[in-house]
Amino acid sequence: MSPLLRAVAGLLLLFGSARPVLAQLPEARVADDNRHLWLVYNGSFRLAEHWGLYTEAQLRRANFGRAPQQNLVRAAVDYHACKNLMLSGGYAYQKSFPYGDFPAASNSPENRLYEQLVLRDEAGRLRLQHRYRLEQRWIRWPDDATFTYQNRTRYQLRAQLPLFGPELTPRMPYLVASDEVFINFGRHVRSNIFDQNRFYAGFGYAASKFVNLEAGYLNQLVQQRNGRVFEHNHTLQLSVLLNVDLRRDPRGVAEPQSAND
Repeated sequence: MSPLLRAVAGLLLLFGSARPVLAQLPEARVADDNRHLWLVYNGSFRLAEHWGLYTEAQLRRANFGRAPQQNLVRAAVDYHACKNLMLSGGYAYQKSFPYGDFPAASNSPENRLYEQLVLRDEAGRLRLQHRYRLEQRWIRWPDDATFTYQNRTRYQLRAQLPLFGPELTPRMPYLVASDEVFINFGRHVRSNIFDQNRFYAGFGYAASKFVNLEAGYLNQLVQQRNGRVFEHNHTLQLSVLLNVDLRRDPRGVAEPQSAND
């Protein structure tokens, strides 16, 4: 056999042996674009100098609000170590529903415990908040009879800017923006170590000493459990935030916790 024929035969043999390997390569990533509406209630109740309670409920709707996406409720105990440091521990229940072009096969409930640390800072008129959260999650995936345990960590940076004064006071509008990254870890995590990222920008109004209203745009990038589908969720978020201070001498307007829980 001539050198040319041997080279052609070698290439054919190499291509034939490579086909099974190529067939095992991961499938291409798929983008799933969705339009959502989130209705959010947050309630922070300062009971004493160091202690408080937190409550939350979210109604998340898919397809411009016409179909269910998720329901979430949360409760926690807050410990205010000092003016700019708060520690919390709580429980959340979330139920997810099929939505989008690549939906889950059925409903998916989740029970969750979490611990968090919130640091607050100021840069002139700008109010900054760093939130670190650790979650222990029990999720019943579609078609599973039992719950699977997973860990997740989250970091959020939130900025709030009063528009007409050095600090937020009643009947004053403000601007708000935040970004939060979610990372899965532990032995039950598959290919989706990166879970999601949420960027939020909105407009707020301190309706009273205890009530803030917010409306904004939330861009949620979610990697599904299969690691192949990436959701691009464009969301209109409407929020009511209660900040009830029951101490004898509360000062000013309480800074709200993030509406993007």
